[in-house]
Amino acid sequence: MLFSPMTLGELELPNRLVMAPLTRVRSGKEGIPGPLVVEHYRQRASLGLIVSEGTYPSRAGQGFPGQPGLVTDEQLEGWANVTSAVHAEGGRIFAQVMHAGRVTHEATNGGHQVVAPSSIAIDGETRTYDGKKAYPVPHALTAAELPGIVEEFVTASRKAIAAGFDGVELHSANGYLLHEFLAPSANQRDDVYGGSPENRARFVIEVTRAVVDAVGADRVGIRISPEHNVQGAVELDAADIKATYGHLVDALAPLKLAYLSVLHQDPTGELVQDLRTRFGGTFLLNTGFGVITTREEATALVADGHADAVVVGRPAIANPDLVRRWQEGLPVNEPDQSTFYGEGAKGYTDYPAYQN
Repeated sequence: MLFSPMTLGELELPNRLVMAPLTRVRSGKEGIPGPLVVEHYRQRASLGLIVSEGTYPSRAGQGFPGQPGLVTDEQLEGWANVTSAVHAEGGRIFAQVMHAGRVTHEATNGGHQVVAPSSIAIDGETRTYDGKKAYPVPHALTAAELPGIVEEFVTASRKAIAAGFDGVELHSANGYLLHEFLAPSANQRDDVYGGSPENRARFVIEVTRAVVDAVGADRVGIRISPEHNVQGAVELDAADIKATYGHLVDALAPLKLAYLSVLHQDPTGELVQDLRTRFGGTFLLNTGFGVITTREEATALVADGHADAVVVGRPAIANPDLVRRWQEGLPVNEPDQSTFYGEGAKGYTDYPAYQN
């Protein structure tokens, strides 16, 4: 089953292995994907679908030094080279559109104001172009400012399609801006975007609908990570989590998105599988950051009907030919975590394909 074809939106995938969006910070200070980035994605085109690393829709939304954007003409030209290379190898690729929200610093995003649902700083430090710095207290977005943020997502999504991406994935996970609206720890608003589960889900729904209207539902996926509890987005109340994400998915289901991608450590549990039932469409599962997803686990998730496809990160980093290795039961390369973030080819494009 894991290696059987499937339909996703209007795409036909040759297998059910999806490359996770993986921050690799190799696009320089200008955020332009260069030849190294082109080669990295090209090497992995045999995966059923590639989801790009998180790309910022505005400079204010940049979260990391070296992160690529979907803003300037030069960035879009760089991405066009990536998508052309992936397509030339027979692959398919979505762009993950990610606004970092409060998970950034003015020393990273070009001096732009850091924004969030509420003026609550993350407790911790972030790596900037000027070294590590404490997270700043963000500006709480006003209701009047929110349509501008929606437009950033819409514009970036249109640009992604123009650059040759097959679709976009909206990043509503891991503590970034969209997730910040969902999480009570980050969203303490008293207007229609805060308080109840329905209100906290409202902005994510509005962004998704606007992007669907702009590029078509078959080109839009969304990623969520209920109770993942990273980067200050803390969700601890089981009833609230179920209500918030249940309402969100109930609102997204009629849109007929290309897929819903869920990152959760208990992929076969009641919460995740209830969301799958509510969504009713193509469902992708990522088992989380705690342990590396194995071939056996991925196979079982699809074979047992818990997911339509499995999203893998570290195995795809270390094995450009992961599909072949897993399908044929070949040995795999082990990922070198020390090279995940940084510059250059080491740990990025130099993992070898299997040699007979």
